[in-house]
Amino acid sequence: MSFAIIQTGGKQYKVKSGEILKIERLSDSKPETKIEFKEILAYGDDKVIEVGTPIVQGAKVEANLIKNSKNRTVLIFKKRRRQNSRRKNGHRQEYSKIRINKIFSKDGKILSEAEKISKPKKKEVAKKELNK
Repeated sequence: MSFAIIQTGGKQYKVKSGEILKIERLSDSKPETKIEFKEILAYGDDKVIEVGTPIVQGAKVEANLIKNSKNRTVLIFKKRRRQNSRRKNGHRQEYSKIRINKIFSKDGKILSEAEKISKPKKKEVAKKELNK
């Protein structure tokens, strides 16, 4: 199974094709668009690994943006005892949910590709439910 290590949002992620993951929010992007990550630190499979210095030139990872959203609220509560001093603050970190489609080597060859997601048509689903 092929994998790649990408860098985005100041973080590094080990990704495989078909995988869905949450990354730091990508600005100026709308859902159902293609995204290309060109900062590939390493890629390979079980036998061979190609490591960059610091990045592998020509390698890329293609992904689809599923949605942009916010995480659950994290509460920050500070209290100083016996001083009647307290402060409550909340934070919701924004993220982008992506699905990895293809991993390309530095030659431009496809190392791995995700299976296509086929959405069942509404009429076919309705007929299956009626037959039950």
